[in-house]
Amino acid sequence: MKITINGQEQTFAPITLAVLVEQLGMKQDRVAVELNRNIVPRAEWAATNLAEGDHLEIVHFVGGGLL
Repeated sequence: MKITINGQEQTFAPITLAVLVEQLGMKQDRVAVELNRNIVPRAEWAATNLAEGDHLEIVHFVGGGLL
């Protein structure tokens, strides 16, 4: 199936959001995910099946401080 991640179309076998984030090498506690313009709570990722044509925006949290 084809889904769009951060503006780039990619092809995957049927997959859940939790598995996708893991396959992309991202730490679940360091990203937020928007699926078709709706924020998906992390607690729902394992039960969220992705579908053909879905659009995801994945945002990484970056820590920082004053220099």
